[in-house]
This record gives sequence, C-alpha cells and structure tokens, in this order.
Amino acid sequence: MEEQMWKDLLLQAAIILIAVFMFLFIHSIPQKLFSKLRLLSRRSNLEAKRHFVLGAQLLSQARSSSDSSLAQRAEAEADRSISLDPKDAAYHILKALALELQGFKTSALDSLDVALSPLAAKSLTDGERAEALFKRAELRMAVIDGGGAVEDLVESVRLKGDNARAYGLLAECYEKKGLKEEARKVYEDALRVQPDYDLARNALARFRPPKSQPRFLIDGIGGYNSRDSTSYDL
Repeated sequence: MEEQMWKDLLLQAAIILIAVFMFLFIHSIPQKLFSKLRLLSRRSNLEAKRHFVLGAQLLSQARSSSDSSLAQRAEAEADRSISLDPKDAAYHILKALALELQGFKTSALDSLDVALSPLAAKSLTDGERAEALFKRAELRMAVIDGGGAVEDLVESVRLKGDNARAYGLLAECYEKKGLKEEARKVYEDALRVQPDYDLARNALARFRPPKSQPRFLIDGIGGYNSRDSTSYDL
C-alpha cells in the first residue's frame, strides 16, 4: 500500500514537472533567460576590457615615469578586469607586469602562474603564451634561482621561434648548468634569429679555443733562442 502511494506521488511530480517545462517552452522563457545571460556576459566582458585598456595605458605611462602610483593604478585596473572575467589570461599578465614594475617579483610570478594555468592559458594565442612563458622564466631566474626556467624557455622558443632574448636566456641557463654544447647551439639559434645580438656573439667568442701559433714560428723562436745562448757563450 505504502509502495503504491510513493509511486503515485512520483508520477504526480513527473506530470507537474512536464507541465512546468511545457509552460516555460510555450512562453519562450528559457530563450529569454539565455538571451539575458548572454547580454549580461557581453556587458561584463566589455567592462573588463575597458579596465584592461585603461590599465595597459597606465602601465605604459608608469614605465616612463617616476610616479609609482601609476603602476599601482594599473594593478588596480587589472584586478577589476579579473573580478569580471577571471578566465582571461591577459588580465593576469597585466597585473604581473604592474607588480613587477613595483618590485613585487614573487607576487608577479604568482600572477603569471595563474595566467598560464590550464583554465586561463587557452585564452592566449601561441605567440602570447610564448611571451608569457619567457617573462615567467625571467622572473624565475630572479626569484627562485631559475627553477623551472629551462622548461618555460624551451616551450617558449618552440611556440615562437623568433625571440632572440628567449634563446639567449635559455643558453645562459644551460651555461650555468655546465651544458656548454647545448648552450653553444642555442646561442647560434639566437644569432640566426638576430644576427646583431651581442650577447650571443660574445658568448660564442668565449667558446672558441684561443688561436695557437703556427708550428714553424714556435720552432723558429726556439732555434733563435738556442743560437742566442750559443753566441753569448762565445
């Protein structure tokens, strides 16, 4: 008896749900809700982009000014963008650059970690991701003695092979690890990308062995010294 009662209740609930969905469908309420949600999302995205553009302008001004408040304001605009759209990596990168300019390198590194996380990184193009990886490698070299920098730089030059500075930093990492042959090859890649890159050219000059004097000159000098000593004996 009780089991039959539960079956009847479930059947009535199902009928009510079907009736509700039919009512909503007939009156186009789901479509209206989705349209409203899309509109709100679009407005949020536009507002986030507005804060981002303002923050980028402030950051550009901060780089050529001694006014520290400009970088702070750029960071604040980045935070506003992030609050509206936390999945866009560009906003986290802007915050990282503003923090770095203020000297907060560890915090800047944290922001880049978020930007390059799987949730946010998919909003970046390959070129943008390569630049972000290069910047994170620079910060890792400055903050945690290069831990993880090699992996970032290898991926950076794989995604975008025209950044001579990324090749140069990767080669320096290899040199510090004692991997001279790997460093030499990467310095050559840097020169291939940018033939006038002094850092790579000077590094390759260090790797070349010193030119030895021709054997006949050495023999000649030895013979000359021998004759000199003989003449003095006389």
